[in-house]
Amino acid sequence: MTKLDESYWTDRYHSGKIGWDIGYPSTPLKNYIDQLEDKSIRILIPGAGNAYEAEYLHMSGFSNVTVIDISKAPLAQLSAKCPEFGKEYIIHGDFFEHKGQYDLILEQTFFCAITPDLRPGYISKVHELLMAGGKVVGVLFDVELNVDRPPFGGHRAQYLPLFEAAFDLAVFEPCHNSIPPRQGSELFINCVKR
Repeated sequence: MTKLDESYWTDRYHSGKIGWDIGYPSTPLKNYIDQLEDKSIRILIPGAGNAYEAEYLHMSGFSNVTVIDISKAPLAQLSAKCPEFGKEYIIHGDFFEHKGQYDLILEQTFFCAITPDLRPGYISKVHELLMAGGKVVGVLFDVELNVDRPPFGGHRAQYLPLFEAAFDLAVFEPCHNSIPPRQGSELFINCVKR
């Protein structure tokens, strides 16, 4: 399998081979964001890519949104299209080495971009980065996809033991408001750190 390092992802962005990128904030996450009242909460978006959700949060008045990505390419695009987004909140780096404390981590295609063997480490890192009672919220693919390259799929039954080990599952169900091409193939998750 190809090494999924910075050069791999940068090449994907430069060549436009980013099929997971829908070009706007994901409907399930947009709807979730729209019901959040506290605009000061600390939010992290790992593997943010083109960061449509981060831009939407910023435009909606959220003041403490951090994005991290292993590739500089999409981060530069975020800076260019949203210059008022604070540079200190745009982090070029490895999620698994990131330090910080957050109230909310938004999951949008990062879980499917890492190899499945890294998923237990993802759970540990998310748990570490969240404050007590913090949440990881987002969408996961609930369908078999690729085994040799991203996006990597899977199913609810495979994910449950990972998340249940560290979180109370407020929601872990089929997503009712996926974008049309992903209807029936996503889970919406809202998992609370315990």
